[in-house]
Amino acid sequence: MSLSAIYVTDIKGKIIISRDYRGDIPVSVTEKFTKHVSEDEESTLTPIITDDGFTFIYIRHNNLYLMAVTKKNVNAMIVLSLLYRIVEVLEEYFNDVNEESLRDNFVITYELFDEMVDFGYPQSTDAKILKEFIMVEERHKFEVPKPPVQLTSAVSWRSDDVKHRKNEIFLDVIEKLNILVASNGAVLRSEVVGVIKAKSFLSGMPELKLGLNDKVLMEQSGRANRGQAVEMEDVRFHQCVRLSNFERDRTISFIPPDGEFELMSYRQNTDVRPLIWVELHTSRFRGSRVEYQVKTKSNFKRRSTANGVEIEIPVPPDADSPMFKTDIGKVEYLPDRDVFIWKIKQFPGQKDFLMRAHFGLPSIDAEEPIRQKAPISVRFEIPYFTVSGIQVRYLKIVEKSGYQALPWVRYITQNGDYQIRTAD
Repeated sequence: MSLSAIYVTDIKGKIIISRDYRGDIPVSVTEKFTKHVSEDEESTLTPIITDDGFTFIYIRHNNLYLMAVTKKNVNAMIVLSLLYRIVEVLEEYFNDVNEESLRDNFVITYELFDEMVDFGYPQSTDAKILKEFIMVEERHKFEVPKPPVQLTSAVSWRSDDVKHRKNEIFLDVIEKLNILVASNGAVLRSEVVGVIKAKSFLSGMPELKLGLNDKVLMEQSGRANRGQAVEMEDVRFHQCVRLSNFERDRTISFIPPDGEFELMSYRQNTDVRPLIWVELHTSRFRGSRVEYQVKTKSNFKRRSTANGVEIEIPVPPDADSPMFKTDIGKVEYLPDRDVFIWKIKQFPGQKDFLMRAHFGLPSIDAEEPIRQKAPISVRFEIPYFTVSGIQVRYLKIVEKSGYQALPWVRYITQNGDYQIRTAD
């Protein structure tokens, strides 16, 4: 992949900072991009624009455009990934990336563009490494920063002199459930999106091997029937994972970066019944009054508990005089959003609860039916539980000094886009 230049412009296409890597971009080329973003409707713009032999690939962040220009036939997805990575690095340096922060830190931004892309080719995009020799604080003139050895070593994400008093590594297996349920209880769409996040405090240069109950691996080893095996899709790994090993025998082996990082992510399309089911009944009374009866039930194991459950139910925009009755949790009415939220601090498995809400509807005729168009939204977090059934079977840590290390694993299930439709 070879880029000719990277630009950052404001919302009108005016250049804030630019880096020409090859010197083959005439001024008129950037004017072409400015013309597109200023004349076209935002809804009709595409992330890739071609004009007169040049390709503009860009993303929008806050009120800025980050744009890469190339004359080659490059992989557009890699370029987009690079642009998003540049934003992440700039956020590590300046917290908030906007026109003011870039102008105030013009020199550092220019240096970062030089280090992250060299002669049009992506190089180091790890903020931890870049911070070792590109610092925000001013240096004395006699101090000449030296690039860290990671930039030229085979393990660019870690130095070999890391030392910790206590060697341990923490793994968080976090799954989010995206689900859409019809008013009759039928699941219209369900998807599990998972990540394995790691926090490493290991000395030296350790080699790690992670074993999961991966369906393909267990079938290869003849253990598919021993317990539950999980089939993962769209698996993505941190750069530290040896992809050749995974493609060959599904082994996840790696030398971890020091500190926090996302080891891998995956997706699973599976039929999942709602972990927290919500049933809504609406009743109209004379005198322009409406009552909501909300029944909720947890559909997971008794030994598990959902924390911070919030059930958000929409109401008509002119509802007033709210009254709530519930045996558990508390209810909050948010008139600016036309919703009320039932908050349950702890929701044990295989339990059901009931809540009633009364509202006045002064501007609606008593005979007019209530139409509940917006779906119910549910938020929650269930520790020590996964929807997919994924398990860490082992985590082996080998380091040449032979020290003993402690691995810790935690499982968490959270709501993603979790919606339940209601009947009109």
